[in-house]
Amino acid sequence: MPSSKMQPALFGGLVLGVLSALPVVSMGNVCCCMWLIAGGVVAAYVLQSNQQAPIGVGDGAVAGLLAGLVGSVVYLVVSVPISILMGPVQNRMVERLMESGGDMPEAMRPALEAMRQGGVTVLGIVFGFFMMLVLSVLFSTLGGAIGAAIFRKKAPPLPSGEWTPPPPPPPPGM
Repeated sequence: MPSSKMQPALFGGLVLGVLSALPVVSMGNVCCCMWLIAGGVVAAYVLQSNQQAPIGVGDGAVAGLLAGLVGSVVYLVVSVPISILMGPVQNRMVERLMESGGDMPEAMRPALEAMRQGGVTVLGIVFGFFMMLVLSVLFSTLGGAIGAAIFRKKAPPLPSGEWTPPPPPPPPGM
């Protein structure tokens, strides 16, 4: 990873990974992958704030891509302990729902029973990580390009004594 993009990738990846792993907050990803895009935007913002020259959309996209890679690992590290800790709470919630679900459609009962008995599995963790990896790389790259366009600094003026192009000629007929 280029050193100039390491800090933006870490900040963007932390935003993306932590917000995507938290139980209720992660629902923001249901809204157009909000946290994944936000990680790329944060990476582009940090990249631009570390440089004097304006960054290009491609630079922002690369920073977003790297943030997506970092964010996937952060997601894995944060979500596994949360899933293990929240498993019993989820089981109790599902049991209460099944007990009180008088007019619940019969098709939902097998799905709730599977949720109650599922728990955290290695296959589920691996599948979740790879899904997160693919989605975060795609959407954080998009977020990085958007962030670069939003936070791009204006080009510095030319120093005096440098050649500047002449003004355009007046329109004909004047």
